Amino acid sequence: MTTVSAPAKLTLSLSITGVRADGYHLIDAEMVSLDLADTLKIESGHGVVVEGTGEVDPDDNLITQALALVGRTARVTVAKRIPPGAGLGGGSADAAAILRWAGYADTQGAAQLGADVPFCLVGGRARVQGIGELIEPLEHVPRTLTLLIPPFGCSTPAVYRRWDEMGGPKGSNGNDLEPAALEVEPRLDQYRRALEQATGQTARLAGSGSSWFVEGAYPGDDRIVVGTMPASSQRA
Repeated sequence: MTTVSAPAKLTLSLSITGVRADGYHLIDAEMVSLDLADTLKIESGHGVVVEGTGEVDPDDNLITQALALVGRTARVTVAKRIPPGAGLGGGSADAAAILRWAGYADTQGAAQLGADVPFCLVGGRARVQGIGELIEPLEHVPRTLTLLIPPFGCSTPAVYRRWDEMGGPKGSNGNDLEPAALEVEPRLDQYRRALEQATGQTARLAGSGSSWFVEGAYPGDDRIVVGTMPASSQRA
């Protein structure tokens, strides 16, 4: 049995630079890896088990798709710490961990699994462009951040769809998807205000949501203090 780590990703800034003919959105983003991570136990066999949940749909999970991409079979047990639907790339991180375990390093190929998988495969800190497959590694900057994660997720396709319907607005806080996310899920606003009141800072939305974050350590109810990780730590 092999145990591997699947660090979360945080999108610090996100600009949408265009839309391809096939509907995929082009981005220019800065992403970092966090020390918040899932743990995957990989052993011989078949199937994916999430601890506390049980078997998952074999036809609808990124781990199975990642195994198929690299032509491997395995039984994978996941200890989840990255909340689903929070904009922290939990499923993408798990898929990337499988690719690293298999020695797969092609970011173009990884993009077949999802827009966040290439960055999660490389890790660290990077500028991410294209539909997520163009990764420009940047120097690691140690940072402490505080996350507030609402008890609900945001649908990434729904947020992008609403962004299109709104005419492609520019976000006022470094994230072009923030206005659309607030329309798709109005409850986000109360969590943003709660984090801002607790920290005295302007909260930023993580990707398409639902997490909000600020710089610095502000431990407290419903808040998680995290640190950024260099790519070398992710590959260890």
